[in-house]
Amino acid sequence: MARPIKETPILYGEDARRFLERMKNPPKETKEERERRLAHYRAVMKAFKD
Repeated sequence: MARPIKETPILYGEDARRFLERMKNPPKETKEERERRLAHYRAVMKAFKD
């Protein structure tokens, strides 16, 4: 049986400001970081297919 979804927390003050700033300017990912992330993703997806 599924569990109910809890309420989403609301951010206020400095926490809200930092969150909005990070959403406007997400961290950049280098080409090497992207390739490593995709390689991990492909390995996990392959494990689920077997």
